Amino acid sequence: MSHEEFPTDNPAVVTVGLPYANGDLHVGHLRGYVTGDTVARALRRTGQQTAFVCGSDMHGTPIAVNAAEEGVSPEEFAMEYHEEYAETFPQFNVEFDNYGHTHDETNVETTREFVRSWIDGDHVVEKEIQVAYDPDADQWLPDRLVEGTCPYCGEHARGDECDEGCQRHLEPGEVEDPVSTLTGNPAEYREREHKFLRLSDFQDYLQDFIDRVEGTDNAKNQPREWIEGELQDLCITRDMDWGIDYPGEDGEAEDLVLYVWVDAPIEYVSSTKQYTERVGKDEYDWEDVWTVEDESELTGADNGEIVHVIGRDIIQHHAVFWPAMLRGAGYNEPRAILATGFVGIDGKALSTSRNRAVWADEYLEEGFHPDLFRYYMIDGSGMETDVDFSWDRFAERVNGELVGNLGNFAYRSLLFAHRNFDGTPETDVSDDVRERIETAIDEFEAALNDYRIRDVGAAAVQLADFGNEYIQRNEPWKLTDEDPEEAAQVIRDCVQLAKACAVLMQPVMPGKAADLWDQLGEDGSVHETSLDAALDDPPAEFGEPDELFVKIEDERIEELNEKLQERVEEATEDGDDDDEAADADLEPLADERIGFEDFGDLDMRVGRIEVAEPIEGADDLARLEVDIGFETRQVVAGIKQLHDLDELPGERCVLLANMEKAELFGVESNGMILAAGDEADLLTTHGDAPLGSKVQ
Repeated sequence: MSHEEFPTDNPAVVTVGLPYANGDLHVGHLRGYVTGDTVARALRRTGQQTAFVCGSDMHGTPIAVNAAEEGVSPEEFAMEYHEEYAETFPQFNVEFDNYGHTHDETNVETTREFVRSWIDGDHVVEKEIQVAYDPDADQWLPDRLVEGTCPYCGEHARGDECDEGCQRHLEPGEVEDPVSTLTGNPAEYREREHKFLRLSDFQDYLQDFIDRVEGTDNAKNQPREWIEGELQDLCITRDMDWGIDYPGEDGEAEDLVLYVWVDAPIEYVSSTKQYTERVGKDEYDWEDVWTVEDESELTGADNGEIVHVIGRDIIQHHAVFWPAMLRGAGYNEPRAILATGFVGIDGKALSTSRNRAVWADEYLEEGFHPDLFRYYMIDGSGMETDVDFSWDRFAERVNGELVGNLGNFAYRSLLFAHRNFDGTPETDVSDDVRERIETAIDEFEAALNDYRIRDVGAAAVQLADFGNEYIQRNEPWKLTDEDPEEAAQVIRDCVQLAKACAVLMQPVMPGKAADLWDQLGEDGSVHETSLDAALDDPPAEFGEPDELFVKIEDERIEELNEKLQERVEEATEDGDDDDEAADADLEPLADERIGFEDFGDLDMRVGRIEVAEPIEGADDLARLEVDIGFETRQVVAGIKQLHDLDELPGERCVLLANMEKAELFGVESNGMILAAGDEADLLTTHGDAPLGSKVQ
């Protein structure tokens, strides 16, 4: 990859974490796919040659188990969900250039080629390890048939990851106090030979890689703990029938299948191959992206630009295992890894078991345009930050920012132009408006190169905000009789701004961008335009416009909230656990009480974060400057991986002002900001208490 600003001369590929073909899609899943699609579309707007690829993850224990319960083969079971996903994504305007799956012939062969390369490079070692065994069921237990305790943090863990605690990948035999999910009985560990990719061979490489990879802070910082510590080898085989057979040193399959996290990321390569097979190498050559002629070019400037969009729960797989897998096979490394936060529902964790989720098909059945959801996901928060989906907030964003701002500006501008000039007035756009559009383009490109996807999405809305202020200030409806030339100039500028909005909004709201493009009477497709088209002259004539967005009424939102609540209550009644606290692993209340005087000794003040920046060399720590009215305090907080630091300035918080000073990583901390839970939910005030107000 080049590390030059986009667009580069190299082809790019954007991938998204593969959906696991084991259940329906909900808004939490869709966040990543919408983000990946937005990144790919934005790159194309800059002129970057880009392919957007993905595929369904078809292997693994849960699919095999669920297929057996339904009396069908694993392939049949997974293929049904694969086809469902392939139909659902376009309905959210997520348009892959290729969407394959891990069980297709291309990926099976590509995966075997990868493994043979590791074997030939002496990167695969055989070890006798402890593997869980269920004596009652008389069978070996692959990952997801084992539950127990994480040996690193003590939290509940399942199979191959500590999903409720430190999110560390776990090797077979590491889960403590193993229990078989087949019978619910304790499992026992027995010796078994398995194959390992010797990650220690790549430790020096990975330490250099993590310093140069681009993307979100969490994807760059979280893996350092694993890469800089003792790097454990990766077990790449499992005791199962469903999966890709391990090829063996002589090319013959052995009585093991490859671990699902081997063939899943290789699907990125396979899907890109399939895209080239369909369109031809003259249009897009997968080898220019993924392969290099010799190992010395692996980090050179002549390779393609590989951008991965993932959830933050699979950072280790993409920032540690995957680069090592690529390196061992002589493939190009990722340029950027972008890890999104999670999605909650109405301020609570998304829970599929309790049906506290907004499902993809549910959203579509309600008749909402997919672009409304896309905008909410992209512009709702920074990429690393968790997004809370609620129907109330959804309506608020749509009605305020899309209906009241962007849609309102485009509609009244084009309507006035059509009724008074039959289209675009015959005059040039003013210098001020041209410069404002040029600034918007520059900001769009800068945000994309910094991977600030929220700011990419905000570009059109901010330009419309400028347009609304411009048209309101100049009041062209008053000028049509008093100064018709000035009225023409104002409307000419507004039509140009509306066209620029169509170009800039396309990555996030492609359907609505096409509608606005058509209302302008433009030829061709807005999807084929570059950013420079925002400054091209609009058509001389166009018809009467329609409103782009429709207000969501309060009654509709009340109805949707009632439906969601009814589903949650019904699922809770049918389940074994009706305790609201069960969704979070809450610490028990302290038995020891304190007196009022002890509480009074705590000097907690209302503050506002003015500066937030990472502390070099620290995985979790950030340096904050907090205005508490009397003064601005410097504070060190362990929130770097849990918050998008760029989004924190301006946020109100509560600061413990009489905390003893401390020095962390050479930075003095004079106070402590208060936050709730493992996700560091910052405590703040409901109203606008003055900065420095005491919390009591």
